[in-house]
Amino acid sequence: MKRKMNQSNWVTLITSNKTYQLQLIEGKLAEKGIHSVIMNKIDSSYLQFGEAHLKVKFSDLKKAQEILSNNE
Repeated sequence: MKRKMNQSNWVTLITSNKTYQLQLIEGKLAEKGIHSVIMNKIDSSYLQFGEAHLKVKFSDLKKAQEILSNNE
């Protein structure tokens, strides 16, 4: 049985129009055991319109923010 993602438990950690940056961050978070999801809202016809959001579970938000601040 496939589990449905409860969107109310997920929050946006970072927003960017460069999905490759979010993918790098997603990898760093995964190394630390934090599951994240990229929600891509960039228009496929016009890549300069829209943004992608890297989301984490609310319970992992503080740890994810610490990881980001230590890597910058």
